[in-house]
Amino acid sequence: MQVLGLDIGEKRIGVASGSTASGVATPVKVMPASDVLANGRSWRMLLEDYEPELLVCGCPKSMSGAQGKQAQRVRAAAEKIAAAAGLPLEFVDERLSSAEAKRYLREMGLSERDMRGKVDCVAASIFLQTWLAQQRR
Repeated sequence: MQVLGLDIGEKRIGVASGSTASGVATPVKVMPASDVLANGRSWRMLLEDYEPELLVCGCPKSMSGAQGKQAQRVRAAAEKIAAAAGLPLEFVDERLSSAEAKRYLREMGLSERDMRGKVDCVAASIFLQTWLAQQRR
C-alpha cells in the first residue's frame, strides 16, 4: 500500500512517501500549507503522482503524551485534507521528529540556513518510517 506522511505546520506541510511493501519512507517535498489545505493544483498533482491509499499525519503531543491546542489544529487540518483527497487518515505520534530531522541534516553537513524547507519533509519521513515499522510487526 502506498502511503503519504504529512507533517502539518501553520505555513508549510512536509510530505513523505512510503510503502508497506518495502517498509521504507522517503522525504518528498515541502509544500505551502495554504495550497494543500485548499486542495490546490500542486497538491492534487502530487496525489496523482504518488497514488496514495492512505494519509498518515503526525500529531504533536507534549512529552507527557497530552494533546493540546496544536494537536487539535493539526487534526482539524488533516481531516480537511483527507476529506478533500477522498483518502483515509491515520495519526502517529510525531514527538521529537523535527529535532531528529535537524540532527540528521546537521550530520549531513547542512547549515541552519540550508535546512530551511527540508526539515518538515525529513520529519514526515521519520514518523512515517516509524508507522511503517509498526505495520510490519
